[in-house]
Amino acid sequence: MSAPAAVLTGLGAYVPPRVVTNDELSRRMDTSDAWIVRRTGIRQRHWAEPGVATSDLAVEAGHRALKSAGADGSDGIGLVVVATTTPDQQCPAVAPDVAARLGLGTVAALDVGAGCTGFVYALATASAALVAGYAERALVIGAETFRPFLNPADRGTAVIFGDGAGAVTLRRGTTDEAGAVLTVDLGSDGTLKDLVGIPGNGSRHRSTGRPAHPDEQYLFMHGKEVFVQAVRRMAQSSTTALAQVGWSVDEVDHVVGHQANLRILHAVAGELGLPEERLVRHVDRVGNTSAASIPLALADATERGRLRPGDRLLLTAFGAGLAWGSAALTWPGITLA
Repeated sequence: MSAPAAVLTGLGAYVPPRVVTNDELSRRMDTSDAWIVRRTGIRQRHWAEPGVATSDLAVEAGHRALKSAGADGSDGIGLVVVATTTPDQQCPAVAPDVAARLGLGTVAALDVGAGCTGFVYALATASAALVAGYAERALVIGAETFRPFLNPADRGTAVIFGDGAGAVTLRRGTTDEAGAVLTVDLGSDGTLKDLVGIPGNGSRHRSTGRPAHPDEQYLFMHGKEVFVQAVRRMAQSSTTALAQVGWSVDEVDHVVGHQANLRILHAVAGELGLPEERLVRHVDRVGNTSAASIPLALADATERGRLRPGDRLLLTAFGAGLAWGSAALTWPGITLA
């Protein structure tokens, strides 16, 4: 028996044209292509040029998603949700600016901050709004420009992150349609918030009246602890989402995990008992793009002809907060713009 659900209708992706290879980074810091590939599986990433902000990438990805949706595009969009950890500025949010620049008028628009899990949280937010009847169509974007927040001397972060944006359009439909978001599982653990973050310039720091140290302006990450938590939480959340929709691991056609690094993706597959060939992998070409990574990976898999209408997909992510989430959906027939 079908029930109301958010249904995917369009998909768009954008990465800045500048490609930064491992060899280029090895000329700037104590690292090498072999070390980066062995530790992360990343061979290159895209960085935005100076003056290019997160909203610029979000607008481009959003435009492509709306165009991909065709007749289900911008007409009737009543909600825009942008997931990002790197907004243009602390206030106001990015989403209203993005909505205006896309010509969507005075629609509801908000940002979601859930680190690398941001896209899954944004998808859950938009899906709930559509099912509740607050809107008939929505645009969900994950966008990041992490380059300005990376310490160029910290090879633990500077070699990992890239810039980019990915977007999907949704409409209110039913669970028996291809493209239906069938369930979302979300979680967090704020007791571990100090494992990854950017401490400078928030209200906690500003309340001290002390100028921020340069290092506090950059992203920090305790890699080993984050790795353990990421594998554990993504596997647990994936198992929960599969149980909610009644799928076994064998019935999942593709797992699209947050593209943090290949070691994490392979470890999650191992925990789930999933053959690695069912993993969608894109991190080697774009790096860790945080909230943008899942829609970018979906777009890449679509472009390569890997995803077919009716395929069962499991999305799963983990990020700062700590926050994690998973979603189960069927894949529609989508053509990239």
